[in-house]
Amino acid sequence: MNNKPRNILVTSALPYANGPIHIGHLVEYIQTDIWVRFQKMRGHQCIYVCADDAHGTPIMLRARQEGIEPEQLIARVAKEHRADFAAFQVGFDNYHSTHSAENQWFSNTIYERNRDAGHIAKRTITQAYDPVEQMFLPDRFIKGTCPKCGAEDQYGDNCEVCGASYSPAELKNPVSAVSGATPEQRESDHYFFKLADFETLLRTWTRSGHLQTEVANKLDEWFETGLQEWDISRDAPYFGFEIPDHPGKYFYVWLDAPIGYMASFKHLCDNTDGLEFDHFWAPDSDAELYHFIGKDIIYFHTLFWPAMLHGAGYRTPNAIFTHGFLTVDGAKMSKSRGTFIKARTYLDHLNPEYLRYYFAAKLGAGVDDIDLNLEDFTQRVNSDLVGKVVNIASRCAGFISKRFDGKLSEAILEQALFDDFAQAGDRIAEHYEKREFSRAVREIMALADRANQYIDEMKPWVVAKQAGEEQALQAICSMGINLFRVLIGYLRPILPATADAAEKFLQIEPLTWDALATPINRHTIGKFKPLMTRVEPKQVESMLEHSKEDLAAQSAAAETKPATDSALAKEPIGETIQFDDFAKLDLRIARIVKAEHVDGADKLLQLTLDLDGETRNVFAGIKSAYAPEDLEGKLTVMVANLAPRKMRFGVSEGMVLAAGPGGKELFILNPDEGALPGMRVK
Repeated sequence: MNNKPRNILVTSALPYANGPIHIGHLVEYIQTDIWVRFQKMRGHQCIYVCADDAHGTPIMLRARQEGIEPEQLIARVAKEHRADFAAFQVGFDNYHSTHSAENQWFSNTIYERNRDAGHIAKRTITQAYDPVEQMFLPDRFIKGTCPKCGAEDQYGDNCEVCGASYSPAELKNPVSAVSGATPEQRESDHYFFKLADFETLLRTWTRSGHLQTEVANKLDEWFETGLQEWDISRDAPYFGFEIPDHPGKYFYVWLDAPIGYMASFKHLCDNTDGLEFDHFWAPDSDAELYHFIGKDIIYFHTLFWPAMLHGAGYRTPNAIFTHGFLTVDGAKMSKSRGTFIKARTYLDHLNPEYLRYYFAAKLGAGVDDIDLNLEDFTQRVNSDLVGKVVNIASRCAGFISKRFDGKLSEAILEQALFDDFAQAGDRIAEHYEKREFSRAVREIMALADRANQYIDEMKPWVVAKQAGEEQALQAICSMGINLFRVLIGYLRPILPATADAAEKFLQIEPLTWDALATPINRHTIGKFKPLMTRVEPKQVESMLEHSKEDLAAQSAAAETKPATDSALAKEPIGETIQFDDFAKLDLRIARIVKAEHVDGADKLLQLTLDLDGETRNVFAGIKSAYAPEDLEGKLTVMVANLAPRKMRFGVSEGMVLAAGPGGKELFILNPDEGALPGMRVK
């Protein structure tokens, strides 16, 4: 394949600065990182930038809830995100924030250029207003019934069931996700991007090879219904950039989020000699620009983004690569089953390169969802990486070190076999280039099988016992080491940390793609150390258990938090229940016999409850409001028939009910002192 030097700029969608990275997010960043590392191995200039998406109402509300400034919240989350990405070997060339001077400049510039070209309209709209919180509600903070298909509990801008887009005013039975109040309708001046001005451009662009066929077909639905103007403004209070010349109006977070790609790259350019921003973003640029995104945000990236760029005089992307979602064991990630796994929880139990490999073995160029089957995950990592690839080096290196002072033989023993390995590089490279990682993995593992077959047939452990066969033993094992080197080179984009360790063992420079076709003869290697250990089922079980404990701790800490929590995480409020379900709750009065601090827990207190002679142990997230001594002897209401839940700190045998906005304003539901422990609450 053509390997002419290329200049490539690559981005992943920006993670929202409102919570931790989880393994579902990592599908995208690992996919992107593999592709970028492959391009760099090929000798291309390939730059990977990203940033935290740091604006919007959810961040404003969460910071308010925690009693801190939004800037403090996003700084803390950014530190956590960077640490998680680094641990998973996601190698950004620059990681920035949308709350930056660069992003404000580009947001203003793109807005002003489109405004001056006539692509911005102003008009008065009627908008949902929360009378309790005294704020206009973003679309995602309104829930109700889809006006198209009738699905309940849908967001105010689109339906996750039928995929329809609509305005919040069209939503049936709307409620505020912040306070639960019924929104009022109030007027406000807003600013709109006239997307229809770019319909001809977009119809051509979306059908010119810039998108996967499935995505282009999906966009036809929006063209058929007509491209609507996009509301790019939000009213105060709002955490974001104020629109130039319009005090009290702010850019909608989705306007400045993709502009964060440009801002992060500009920040890199300003700190890197010889790197020119215009070389990559000018309309006549011959550099390549690619975005990796999830299928839930194609509307913003494939219609608004190229239109805004074109309207402001910037180039449009060469391609936007869309991927599907992650399921675990065939189902949507579940907090109750422990399969909603945070990146940090995974890292506490397993090697991150296991997950990189497993995702690669599943990923293709389409938008289909991929499944993390945990049993298959364990078997595949152990079989492929430990049993096949690493095993080749471990079977040969000991003989080379002990019998030949680490020196490899003068020449390759089986030239035809080595040539087959080297020639496979073009096919594997083509799979990487097309993002067909699963095909690349299959090719590599087929070669690993051949290498192990060669060693099995040559039996170096038998040859080592035969007199006068020293040269043969050295040649056999040197051949095995050379085949291992090729394999680890092909896997380097997927397993960068393992490849680094292998290169140290081989005592070679970092592998490039072209270098793999040339064997290392008359070369001295180091002493072999295990490059990877087996996954033990108990490690996976422990990870799932700790994920459940994370949920239990969060639930305990959030027992009394207001309805804003569901919106803060950009997640649905939750499934509704029937009265019969609620009636199953056994609410009892209990006396707090003892209250204690919990070592290692910031928000929990351990309560010993007297339930009419029966003692219960309960962990409650009320430490911010109560000292232990304030609680002893008081009565409270608890859910007595909640199944016991094992936590890291012990077993919680119920749930204490409380209410309030959170923090210090958190109140346990304290019954009348005439009540007796064990009495039911009706």
